[in-house]
Amino acid sequence: MNALTRIWYDGRRAERIAYAVGAALFVSGVAHALVLIATGGSWLGPLSMRKAVTFGLSFGLTLASVAWATSFLTVRPRVRNVLLGAFTTASVAEVVLVSMQAWRGVPSHFNFETPFDDVVSMTLAAGGGVLVLTVIGFTAAALVEPGPAAPSLRLAVRAGLVVLLVALATGAVMIGRGVVAARGGDPQLAYTTAGALKPLHAVAMHAILVLPALAWLLRFTRHPEAHRLNVVKTAVAADLVLTAVIGVESFTGIDPFAAPLPLMVLSALAAAVLAGTGIHAVSGIEPGVRFARVLNGKARGR
Repeated sequence: MNALTRIWYDGRRAERIAYAVGAALFVSGVAHALVLIATGGSWLGPLSMRKAVTFGLSFGLTLASVAWATSFLTVRPRVRNVLLGAFTTASVAEVVLVSMQAWRGVPSHFNFETPFDDVVSMTLAAGGGVLVLTVIGFTAAALVEPGPAAPSLRLAVRAGLVVLLVALATGAVMIGRGVVAARGGDPQLAYTTAGALKPLHAVAMHAILVLPALAWLLRFTRHPEAHRLNVVKTAVAADLVLTAVIGVESFTGIDPFAAPLPLMVLSALAAAVLAGTGIHAVSGIEPGVRFARVLNGKARGR
């Protein structure tokens, strides 16, 4: 618990703001889930309150994850504040607009029925562009700057950002396909073509949390850095394989739960290896380790 509280107290102002906003967005998703359950609404379709649930939960978790993972980067404070501030603002805009449209009972994306809905849809698309640009900035910094001193953590942050870019790029493709179909007069086709890529978008979105969290947990074990690096390399490879398999299935229109046996075996194996690295890290934590010493703000990334 001390380690988690130190994340907050050692965080810079922009990071603490992102953590607080991320928590608020996550709570919004939970609240909408309770409303959906209480009202007996449908979990399917473009008019479902489900979108407010998934956007709140996903953006809340992703915003906090990005703020935390990028805190290990050696980026100039002004650049960090601009990038994280833009990512935070865009995340809020996405969740607020999607939730507003859900309460209005109209689709949030690919909806050009009225001038107001047109503005909302295009603002959501622009917000997605801002998210992509900010993550490109963070990824470039991670690849160019020295970053965390520990190679295992450095690899985890870099890989997490690259996979997050895959998720955001997939979202951009979804929006592009949907807008073309909707503008062409077939909104149902817009939701169908965009929805086909949801599995890849969802799987790739949270590598920015999973991989750095693994490297972070390994720091509380007595394993040497060489061992920790090998574990992280294994996790990164497994995550890339899982993302690639889901990507092939998404772009070819294959249902992940009804995929050919070789693809199902490969994705299941990759997921099992990824889970195994997490179990290995948690099981190796020493009860007496001093979390505060490891997470000391002056030794960030070491």
